[in-house]
Amino acid sequence: MNDRTDLLEERLAYAMRTLDDLSDTVARQDREIARLTARVEMMLQREATRESEGTGGIVLGDERPPHY
Repeated sequence: MNDRTDLLEERLAYAMRTLDDLSDTVARQDREIARLTARVEMMLQREATRESEGTGGIVLGDERPPHY
């Protein structure tokens, strides 16, 4: 019976370690997603500002340059 208890304790310890590792991974990914989401929001705001100011636009090949 003692061998069985030892085996169960060993498996439980391994499962708890795996759970802690997975929890750390999920927390790290959550921070990364939050950081990336903030950067995308900042880029969208910057682009909206550019569009409203009329600067930084993309020149298409069939458009005339402004000096014509």
